Amino acid sequence: MSRLFFVLGIVCFLLAGIFFFVEKGAGRGIFSVLGHLPGDIVVERPGFRFYFPLMTGLLLSVLLSLLFYLVSRFFGKP
Repeated sequence: MSRLFFVLGIVCFLLAGIFFFVEKGAGRGIFSVLGHLPGDIVVERPGFRFYFPLMTGLLLSVLLSLLFYLVSRFFGKP
């Protein structure tokens, strides 16, 4: 179990670094697309803005589910 937490910690650290440098660099990296996908709901009125990242949430859910599945396959019980 400690090996799983160690690997997840390393993955989270690397992802945070990638997000930091990609967003700070060109500003138009692959991660700048998140939050602006087709299917994200944006309603703008004078003095009001509603934003619901539906497709971004679904995409991140699928990617995290795949990541946890792969981690459990490699680090699960033999």
